Amino acid sequence: MCRHSITRRQMLGMGLGAAAGMVVVPNVLSALGAGAPPPTDLEVAVKAAKWIRRSRVETKNGVTWPADPLKPDSIGMDLYNGMPGVILFHLELFDATGDRAWLEDARLAANELTAQLPALQAAQASGLYEGLAGAAFVLEETHRATGEGKYRDAARRAIAMIHGLAKKTEAGVEWSGASAANDIISGAAGIGLFLLWADRTMDDPQSRTLALAAGRQLVEVGIKANGGTKWAVSPSVKSLYPNFSHGTAGVAFFLTKLYRATTDVSMYAAALSAARYLQAVANADGGGYKVFHHEPGGEGLYYLSWCHGPAGTSRLFHQLAQTTSGDKWQALVDRGAQATIAAGVPEKQSPGYWNNISQCCGNCGVGEFFITLQQTAPKPQYADMVRRISADTLARATIDGDGLKWIQAENRVSPQAVVAQTGFMQGAAGVGTYFLHADALAKARRRSIVWPDSSLPQPCSAKEKTSRDMSDLVGGVQKSC
Repeated sequence: MCRHSITRRQMLGMGLGAAAGMVVVPNVLSALGAGAPPPTDLEVAVKAAKWIRRSRVETKNGVTWPADPLKPDSIGMDLYNGMPGVILFHLELFDATGDRAWLEDARLAANELTAQLPALQAAQASGLYEGLAGAAFVLEETHRATGEGKYRDAARRAIAMIHGLAKKTEAGVEWSGASAANDIISGAAGIGLFLLWADRTMDDPQSRTLALAAGRQLVEVGIKANGGTKWAVSPSVKSLYPNFSHGTAGVAFFLTKLYRATTDVSMYAAALSAARYLQAVANADGGGYKVFHHEPGGEGLYYLSWCHGPAGTSRLFHQLAQTTSGDKWQALVDRGAQATIAAGVPEKQSPGYWNNISQCCGNCGVGEFFITLQQTAPKPQYADMVRRISADTLARATIDGDGLKWIQAENRVSPQAVVAQTGFMQGAAGVGTYFLHADALAKARRRSIVWPDSSLPQPCSAKEKTSRDMSDLVGGVQKSC
């Protein structure tokens, strides 16, 4: 199976930040006819899944989906925008609807993903969004949804591969090949977050030990700057990205979670040093809070979504607030929200917020941020942002048969390159998942899957399940264990 055309790491190496001008698409509400009620959030999610299903490809092992249905060979095994993210969407859709057809598609695709594990190992791809960590996460979630042991066995094989690909250093461990990086997407921070998740949900203390070794190596390679610490993506990427997906905020988020799992105070000290750096370089105009896209040359460019904006970077401050109960960290989360609202999104376009509806760079990433805020620290303006983002995202959908798709520009630097994709971070699976989460917010329904890099409480461990009621909810979010 071949990957979709270009990975995020490759874009960074060529100097491209994921991100474009407006394109006109049919308005869904107009197409429904005057007076017709708009579809509910859950109905939008189902329509996204129906469009994805039309591109389904049967294999000798199960099924898969191309990232771009117009390019049948664009099949990737990366969680970023390949078929694993579609599996997670189907699992959440089954949980929300009870329709076992979605679970069956997820099972068949997990069979295909299992068969592709040796290829990921051969490529030395261990990353969360671009490798074995993402695959193992998806396979274990499939096990949790189906109860079938073969998927947990496959997840454990993937974890063993991650352990086998780790290379010892003087300070700790690092990964080579496609994972020779520090970041959330393909590097040690994302891998480490998955290892902590595996320890918690799969009772795998060896993974916690490996995560700590990865954290020690990250502390070793941190760069002192502006009274704190920052991190490069990798030695091969010249630009530094301070926000969540490829930079300092993501690394520090992992180190904070690592401290909470291990009580190693050196991890916490490094995370606080990163927070000092981010505070020193942040733009606080109007009382908001946002950090530039990259340096050198991008100090005046501000993104707003998960990858390089407040929606992602605020996860670090939310995690620090949970760790210290410090009001100052929650205040930074609120100021990130304030900066986002003040930018006029989703209706207003800008160099850092373009014709993109994705979880990574656009509407849905911002929407997830405000859903989390509304679940954890509700305010009327947060609920209003969720409503506006849902309405704008629906209006920008294209009706295709019995389904919905979203035609968008993935990259800011190539606004003419628009495409409708199936995957999670840049396609319909991610859009559908956003609408499932909006539906869960409205109904105070428990979220069935919490990603390793989420700031929401993680699922209870096996031991914790025996001592508490898993159905207990607070504000629509499962209580932290």
